[in-house]
Amino acid sequence: MSFEVILQELVDHVPNAVGAILVDWEGEAVMEHCHCDPYDIRFIAAHKGIILARLKEMQSSAQHGEVEDIVVTSSGGHLIIGCIDQDYSLVMNVERICPVALALYYFRRAISELKKEI
Repeated sequence: MSFEVILQELVDHVPNAVGAILVDWEGEAVMEHCHCDPYDIRFIAAHKGIILARLKEMQSSAQHGEVEDIVVTSSGGHLIIGCIDQDYSLVMNVERICPVALALYYFRRAISELKKEI
């Protein structure tokens, strides 16, 4: 299955999803599918590396296992960031009214599919 199909299915299955983007280790977009200006989701994704790097630093000192995914909630929505491997991550932006558990279910399923393709 192509990256494009995986991202499209993810965004289409998650209610109130704004978009999803596959990014490399430098925060550069590989592929995205979104219901917004692509610049907006690329901007968000480029900054995910900072968040993920800080969490991985904290995680290494706490010894609780590797960070797989995180959810950042703001007044406007949820940002879900997940590791595919050392070089690639998936970032999804959903509106605040989206059920986070449902979004995480489809997000993790997409991560599994992307791992097969990378």
